[in-house]
Amino acid sequence: MRTSRPSLRVRLTALLAGAAAAGALLVAGTSAAHAAGTPLRDLAAARGKVIGTAVTGSRLTGAYADIAGGQFGSLTPGNAMKWGSVEPSRGTYDWAEADQIVAFAQAHDQQVRGHTLVWHSQNPTWLTNGNWTPAQLSGLLQDHITTEVTRYKGRLAAWDVVNEPFNEDGTYRSTIWYDNLGPDYIAQALTWAHAADPSARLYINDYNVEGVNAKSTALYNLVKSLKDRGVPIDGVGLQAHLILGQVPSTLQQNIQRFADLGVDVAVTELDIRMQLPATDAKLAQQRADYRSVVSACAAVTRCAGVTVWGFTDSDSWIPDVFDGYGAATPYDENYAPKPAYDGIAEALGASVPPPPTDGCTAVYAVTGQWDSGFTGQVTIACSGGSLASWTANWSFGAGQRIAQAWNADCTQSGAAVTCSNASWNGTVPDGGSVTFGFNASWSGSNPVPSVTLG
Repeated sequence: MRTSRPSLRVRLTALLAGAAAAGALLVAGTSAAHAAGTPLRDLAAARGKVIGTAVTGSRLTGAYADIAGGQFGSLTPGNAMKWGSVEPSRGTYDWAEADQIVAFAQAHDQQVRGHTLVWHSQNPTWLTNGNWTPAQLSGLLQDHITTEVTRYKGRLAAWDVVNEPFNEDGTYRSTIWYDNLGPDYIAQALTWAHAADPSARLYINDYNVEGVNAKSTALYNLVKSLKDRGVPIDGVGLQAHLILGQVPSTLQQNIQRFADLGVDVAVTELDIRMQLPATDAKLAQQRADYRSVVSACAAVTRCAGVTVWGFTDSDSWIPDVFDGYGAATPYDENYAPKPAYDGIAEALGASVPPPPTDGCTAVYAVTGQWDSGFTGQVTIACSGGSLASWTANWSFGAGQRIAQAWNADCTQSGAAVTCSNASWNGTVPDGGSVTFGFNASWSGSNPVPSVTLG
């Protein structure tokens, strides 16, 4: 499933039938970290990182502007700097929205991340419909890069110079650039951008390269080759358009291996989509996922920071592209912070009160028994509380020994047993439950122990 991003679209209606009720839930659950008044940008700066957001220029008024300017230390124009936006007709330029965003950022002491100079999508029709020779196409690309980067020289911290050059298997994507200029269009683009603004940090940006896989390894090999050749490459952008519960386990490892090449790494387009409607359990999982991504960046010195791809669900591209999915950003459509906001704040060092655990219980039951063994089951349920993770503890009273467990990681030392949630079932929302089981041995008697939650 392709996760590259088309236009960032404004959505002023409900995401889908059923999302309105979830919206009411989100407003009621306003973030504890947000209420405490510590902006994300300050938390990130204290860790030597930058937290940013993509924005739409026409929306930079009112509450949208207040959040964009107050919570984030960097802005990325969602569409305003793409070639199709800035030069819709050959030789005729429209810099209005891009200039507006840069001016807003300067007024709010923010960085700007330029996005994007070379891409296979959202190019002007005069370019894509033209019958160009390779030499002509190379000249057009050089002129475009030089013109745009020079306009904002000294005012942008970084540029996504080349966007999405690879297929999923690590081969080069067939594009107007690769097909006509060969793979060296990437080195040429970086060289031209550096000449236009030597102070800007230059990135290659792609999706589905967050974990260690064929595509990210191809990107790694490209960056290593460019570095070896002396081509100006300063960083790698991991877009991170993720699905709920599917943060790659090798994310931090992958960030570190790029950093070890001597380049910066940035998470550039983070959103975490869920199947609608949103529920307490899904929002709690999303909080954990946002925390995991930002924590992975915070743990690597050369990870420059994280940009969310639109901070509010009303400005998210997800519902327009992934049918039935949405609620992917840290704020809901009414600008109320969601639990995901707390996940970001926690990863940046904020002290965020955990969800209340009062009202959560664990019930042990023997569900099957034979001469030398039995099957046990523990159900953890919450009513008036919730859990982001759990550990169940008990002591066997008659020498029982666990042989195997499922849906939990269980250890036993003497009579004491400790079972902790698996990576995918730690969240127990108010009104929800999870169950795990085990097989064990017994002899003589099999009394039921009392289970406590830790």
